[in-house]
Amino acid sequence: MCGINGLMTVQSVSCDQLHLRAKKMADAIGHRGPDSFGTWADESAGIALGHRRLAIVDLSPAGHQPMASPDGRYVLAFNGEIYNHLVLRAELEASSHAPAWRGHSDTETLLAGFTAWGIKETLQRAVGMFAIALWDRQDRRLTLARDRLGEKPLFYGWVHGSFVFGSELKALRAYPGFDNPINRDALALYLQHCAVPAPYSIYQDIFKLEPGCLLTLDAVGLAHQRCQSSHYWRFSDVVQQGLANPIQSEAEALSVLESTLSQAVAQQAVADVPLGAFLSGGIDSSLIVALMQAQSRRPVQTFTVGFEEAGFDESPHALAVAKHLGTSHHELRVSAADARAVIPMLPAMYDEPFADSSQIPTHLVSKAARQHVTVALSGDAGDELFGGYNRYFWGKRVWNRVGWMPPLARQALGTGIQQLPVQTWDSLGRAMPGKHGIARLGDKAHKMAQRMQTVGNTDELYRSLVTEWPDAVKLVRGAHCVTTKLDDMTLVAGVTDVEHRMMLWDTVTYLPDDILTKVDRAAMSVSLETRVPFLDHHVVELAWRLPLHMKIRGGQGKWALRQVLYKHVPRELIERPKAGFGIPVGQWLCGPLREWAESLLNEARLQREGYFDPAPVRKAWAEHLSGRRDWTPRLWAILMFQAWLEATC
Repeated sequence: MCGINGLMTVQSVSCDQLHLRAKKMADAIGHRGPDSFGTWADESAGIALGHRRLAIVDLSPAGHQPMASPDGRYVLAFNGEIYNHLVLRAELEASSHAPAWRGHSDTETLLAGFTAWGIKETLQRAVGMFAIALWDRQDRRLTLARDRLGEKPLFYGWVHGSFVFGSELKALRAYPGFDNPINRDALALYLQHCAVPAPYSIYQDIFKLEPGCLLTLDAVGLAHQRCQSSHYWRFSDVVQQGLANPIQSEAEALSVLESTLSQAVAQQAVADVPLGAFLSGGIDSSLIVALMQAQSRRPVQTFTVGFEEAGFDESPHALAVAKHLGTSHHELRVSAADARAVIPMLPAMYDEPFADSSQIPTHLVSKAARQHVTVALSGDAGDELFGGYNRYFWGKRVWNRVGWMPPLARQALGTGIQQLPVQTWDSLGRAMPGKHGIARLGDKAHKMAQRMQTVGNTDELYRSLVTEWPDAVKLVRGAHCVTTKLDDMTLVAGVTDVEHRMMLWDTVTYLPDDILTKVDRAAMSVSLETRVPFLDHHVVELAWRLPLHMKIRGGQGKWALRQVLYKHVPRELIERPKAGFGIPVGQWLCGPLREWAESLLNEARLQREGYFDPAPVRKAWAEHLSGRRDWTPRLWAILMFQAWLEATC
């Protein structure tokens, strides 16, 4: 795992200056690669590459980057891991295309593949996570590429006519003269989704390379500030092929799932440095750890974080699974003060506004793991691929109850629900059966009423469920509506199941834009490499061959994963209500964080900065403080932007 960066300019810049610019950009992301750094430049082409190395495979100088191919044609800066690179080496050797190997790094394997097979075919053969920058000295062309599902980040764009790129935005900001203004359209998207969705970034003229894509740039494109983009792999193709070729036999499906996932775990559990895994005690992480331990002669090192707040601590479940599997378990106990102490670090850690509050515990568990290991496997992506999120279950049920109604009738019902004040609904909720009735029934009822008034089908219902500020374009001054993948109905063409449509959209939006971003920045801030076995593309392809009833059954998700897990861990250690990796941010905003939040949400300040209409922000803040509404995600999104703005601008 590393950090990469570079530039290509039409300006007349000496070779020394190119190296200095690349080094300055690389130094800005030094946390991604504390073990060594390198730069390479070609004055005649106005190009420079930079690299920061976190040595994982081949710790010797033979793995140093940027690395040139033996024939001198290619120069590569590479971030990531190619898990099947030894298989690729064997194929190269069998076809007499292998060079005289200098070491055993996957970087060297990639270069040999590019020489023998070309760029696109090599990436299609590769199993791994990566972001690469490759300079072709023969064709004088730069190629950027990102892995299939978006595990590794790559930003690119234009600064005063120069092309710049890097693993994080701070590398681009380190380029001399960077002064790109904030992209207000992207800011509105951020408020809707709590993360800036690809291909946008928070800055104008700076973009995220999308998963599965190649981007090329030559001298002509540089002069006209125009890149060419193409796909070497499309998730939508995987979906269509999987649905057209389902596995009908449950026995076969479970057998193939276990073997495919076991192989992915085995490949990702190879490193020349200490390796472990995150363990929450939930289905996904428990299954990854179970398969790791089944293949290991020694106890796997596992890590979890426990919180003092009741209702947010899953560490006892993780400990129970760890004891059953026989792992070497590490538990970090965290106080509320410890968690809140992370908040000032978030703007620098995430580089652009990011408002998934589970970023805090993710950073804490990464920090704890880094004290013992350099690589950690995670259970991310199990929800998106195997139907784990609650919205997959109840979204369709809710729509079945109200979707039959004419639009005007739904709107009238929604209006009627809102006629009862939140406090009245709360009183009704407290009187309902159960130990404590239904908490915050008024807030839930009013939010559902708003959806009933505005959505017209299940696709619109999904979009409403993943949107925090519906009127963000009005809230952000000077913003305009721009399209995202959620507007591309061709992605779900032919996908008839509501649940599968939601899972597809989550995989191409929420997973790379939120989940994988969260984990990458939180872990790399402490120089920890994370790996995601569920995102081996063979596992992804298999997941879409499983019919929906093998994912969601009896009101529960991840049926197939559960059946495999039960072979390793008793059912009673796993079966409990699904819980997120959360912390009580909403409560803190009314207590110890209130003064901090008030300063960032001050009406005069908002007016002076000029990004938001203060009225809706202040209204949400007042309602939250009064307890009438729970606007935690909305307010956290505003606060994270304000904190980022204060720290970076």
